[in-house]
Order: sequence, then structure tokens, then C-alpha cells
Amino acid sequence: MKKTTLIIGCGDIGTTLGKRLTEAGHRVVGVRRTAATLEGSGIEPLSLDIHSEGAVAQLPDADILIYVLSADRFEEDAYRAAYPAGLKAVLAEFAGREAPPRHVFFVSSTSVYAQREGEEVDEDSPIEPSGFSGQLMQEAEEALLAHELPGTVVRFSGIYGPGRDRLIRQAGEGRIAAANPPMYSNRIHRDDCAGVLDHLIQRVLDDAPVEPLYLASDCEPAPLHEVMTWLATKLKVESTEVIQSPLRRRASKRCNNARLLASGYVFRYPSYREGYAQVLEAGGFLPEASR
Repeated sequence: MKKTTLIIGCGDIGTTLGKRLTEAGHRVVGVRRTAATLEGSGIEPLSLDIHSEGAVAQLPDADILIYVLSADRFEEDAYRAAYPAGLKAVLAEFAGREAPPRHVFFVSSTSVYAQREGEEVDEDSPIEPSGFSGQLMQEAEEALLAHELPGTVVRFSGIYGPGRDRLIRQAGEGRIAAANPPMYSNRIHRDDCAGVLDHLIQRVLDDAPVEPLYLASDCEPAPLHEVMTWLATKLKVESTEVIQSPLRRRASKRCNNARLLASGYVFRYPSYREGYAQVLEAGGFLPEASR
């Protein structure tokens, strides 16, 4: 009998994951406000705004539930609705069902870490987010981890991949992060985001142990200056302008993914070099002579 995975917030990562699962023989239901874009993907589309009254009751039963909803804007109300409020409503609904899910996964973010001086962080590091986004993400994490349903929080670091090319465009314009003080960044390719979730789902279905929390970031934290210098070299662009904060919110930490690696996950793109090489090639960014 096919296992059913319900993906709430079936955007880029959810669609990539859903396609992997359907190809492996799973039934996948993808929920988003307008799910018509999922037609033809193998994912069963369900157009639903889970914030609407009575919406969560319309969600189908599932063996695995993935909550990967995104806030539609960077405002406190939007974050509260998308993360703690939305997740708590979903958990309350599914806990009361005759056939609750075997496992719930909540996609969180390394924004919950407050470290800014290049410290190494892992799943046991303290989190003291100062901004509303990290605080509300933390509230959602705690709601799942304290809930009666079995659940796992997956904290993704900076996601990049097709369509997520801000650093590439900045490097292509000759702009680059300062070398000193080094501002460490952490990344994970979109395909590895889907790969990590797929890996953990399979562990649940195989009755293998799954931890309540994983930090999902690639194997090489690196200073942004180094990453952007590498990109500029590939693009054959000379850097002419130093920018102090290439990312939207300044942070500097080094994510340790040892727990994820110990679970058996093998990264498709273990560092920014392999990952950005794929994005540069697929996106047509490389000069003709380099292709």
C-alpha cells in the first residue's frame, strides 16, 4: 500500500521533494494557496489557505506530514501566522484524528541562532534569537517538540539553487563582501534540502531512529568574501566594489552538520563549489568560453 506524504507549503523545496517521492512510488499531496502549478508533476494538488477558517479540517490523512510553509512577507504578523499559529493549528487537527501521521517534519531555519562572531553551532548550541523572525520560528519549533505527535525540526541554513541567485548577480556586478572581519555564511542547495527530507522520511518508514532536531547545512561553512571571489572568478568579472552586508540580515556563524552526516545522509553538493557550479551552468551565467 502506498505511503502518503502531505506537504503543506508545497513550493520550490516541497515540489522537488514531492517529485522524488512520487518517483519512488509514494502518494504525495501538495498544499498551497494556488496548487494549479503542481499539475503534471505527479503530486496531487490541493489548493488551500490553511489560515482560513476550517481549512485544516480539509487536509487529508497522511503517514508523513511535512510543514514547509513560508511567510508571504517579512513582517511579524505574517511570520506568526505562517509558523507558530499555522503549525499549532495543524498539529491540533491531526492529533485528534483516528489515523494520525507517523511523523511530522517542520522546516525551520538557522536564523534561530544569535551567534554573530564566527562561532561554530550545532543542535546543542544555545539559541537566543533577537529578531521577530527567529523568535517566532523558535516558538514553532518548541510547539512541535513538545507535542504528543512524533516530530522532527530541520533547520536549513541559507538555501540557494535555481532561481536563488542573489550572490551570483552581486558578484557578476563586480560587488564583493569585505575580507575582514570575515563574515561566515552557511549554505545548502535546494536539491539537498529535498534530499535531506527524503532521507529522514525513509528512516521513519524503515523504523530507523530519527532525532528530534537536525541542522541541515553543507559541509563547508565559508567566509562570504571567499565564496564571492570564487564566483567572480568563474564569471570572469573583476571585483570593483566592497559591500558590507551582501545578505539581507547580517550574521556570522559556522554550522556543524555532524549529526545529519551520522544519520547516513550524503550531500549531493557538499560545498558551495559543487553547488554553485551547477547553478551557474544551469542558469546560463557562465561566459561562453567557460561552457
